[in-house]
Amino acid sequence: MIWSSCSRACESAGGLKQQLHFTNAATITMKKPPAINDLLKVMAQLRSPTGCPWDREQSHRTLRRHAIEEVYELIDAIEAGDDHEMAEELGDLLLQVVFHCQLARERGAFDFEKVTRLLVDKLIRRHPHVFGSTKVKNVDEVWANWEQIKRSEKQGTQRERKSAFDGIPRHLPALLRAEKLAKKARKVFPDDRLAKASRSKWTLTQPALAQALFELAAFAQLRGWCAEELLTREIKKQERQLRRKESRVK
Repeated sequence: MIWSSCSRACESAGGLKQQLHFTNAATITMKKPPAINDLLKVMAQLRSPTGCPWDREQSHRTLRRHAIEEVYELIDAIEAGDDHEMAEELGDLLLQVVFHCQLARERGAFDFEKVTRLLVDKLIRRHPHVFGSTKVKNVDEVWANWEQIKRSEKQGTQRERKSAFDGIPRHLPALLRAEKLAKKARKVFPDDRLAKASRSKWTLTQPALAQALFELAAFAQLRGWCAEELLTREIKKQERQLRRKESRVK
């Protein structure tokens, strides 16, 4: 990874631990502090005036693709069943979180403490069946509570979701975005053609569907079309139609 190579260069140039003034562990009798504290110090040092040139020139926008790459590398490690590789890739993913927190801290926006506190509070708030007195019978009720709590949290704010079709990330891969849109459509309009199609029109098995998807992508490539772009355009069209239908129902 670019960051790893850059970090090694910084370490060999001046001794990263010496730059951070770490105390020799042999002279410490108290319990070793959590490694996350060291990670935050390392990140701050890398971004400092005497830090790494590559790290110093990064921004939230330039780091976007790195976060995506790290997620895919983590998925590869999970599918390979490689625990050592999984631990390393989780660390690389954590680095992205810490990097963005450091950038935001420099802007006076937020820091790692705020990010983790928001997460803790949200997990407790959205699990009233664990941390409160709410009773649930199954996973469906857990999800229903989660969605209801999420809507109430955002109500009256700039992030309020006025439509059932809000909240689908625009930069998801087209096929995954199509799945999420279809899932929402079936919840809002159970009798819609999308729901009927899933029940009656398609009788393909999973292997047959996988083959059909691959052949469609191959056909698009043969014609000089981009299947990803085609599906993205179709998703936008379907979403516009669903939103119009939703507004008429309201």
